[in-house]
Amino acid sequence: MEARNQTVISELLLLGLTDDPQLQLHIFNLFLTMYLITILGNLLIILAISSDSHLYTPMYFFLSSLSFNDICLTTTTIPKMLLNIQAQDQSITYTECFSQVYFVLVCTVLENFLLAVMAYDHYVAICHPLSYRVIMNPHLCVLLVLCTVIISVVDALVHTLMLLQLSFCADLEIPHFFCELAQLIKLACSNTLINNILVYIVASLFAGVPVLGIIFSYIQIMSSILRMSSSKGRYKAFSTCGSHLSVVFLFYGTEFGVYISAAVTDSMRKFSVASVMYSVVTQMVNPFIYSLRSRDIKEALKKLPGRITSLL
Repeated sequence: MEARNQTVISELLLLGLTDDPQLQLHIFNLFLTMYLITILGNLLIILAISSDSHLYTPMYFFLSSLSFNDICLTTTTIPKMLLNIQAQDQSITYTECFSQVYFVLVCTVLENFLLAVMAYDHYVAICHPLSYRVIMNPHLCVLLVLCTVIISVVDALVHTLMLLQLSFCADLEIPHFFCELAQLIKLACSNTLINNILVYIVASLFAGVPVLGIIFSYIQIMSSILRMSSSKGRYKAFSTCGSHLSVVFLFYGTEFGVYISAAVTDSMRKFSVASVMYSVVTQMVNPFIYSLRSRDIKEALKKLPGRITSLL
């Protein structure tokens, strides 16, 4: 196939989740509903935390950061998909596509690190309760989030710049509902060895390190809980970690499931359907997990309408 320079490319095609026109309306309604629930749920978490001074703690600061990141991730992908379905047009401009790649990478890497930071916060709270306020001071909390943002931005920038160096073939169809890094690399006609090596190295580093951090934190937490003599103290410790553990299992479990599906199926459409789990469903479910399991969030949400009314 004849390659052409990427600067000439005007648009690509997002093939979406199905070719069946009859299913397009159902997919549109489903994803619009999921998007609105995601935005509303995460926005309520952020508003509840910001409006209640009792929730001005490291744990809820990290939770609000996670909710904001979930809003950004879904907003990067779903609105364009909905517009394409409504317009019956699969095209996406070159600039839009590479912007999607960049922001999806930023948000995905940031999600990994935020979950690790939250695990560290739980570790300090349970294993070093007397030193918690000293260790998890506001300056450290802001620094941790800032560092994770910088790492995510730099990582996404490196991948995107490397992608810009590739030449692409005439057939620019992406069997996905958004522009994903791996899919674009497969479309390239030039040598992608360096890009693939970079993807594997960075993925191992920026996914492996947070996972190891989470595992280490919870090994220490479990060890401390088992040494507690009070059953009430053990229950409180378990309830503190319950929401975070649920989110961790959901996020990494769905990611693992996506890569397993990619290994056992040759259909990229099935892979894109599976990827909906970690790129859409997880972000929608997270607010429900925290609001249902956290008494403080429940109370803040109950008081939120009154606080909003008083400001109007």
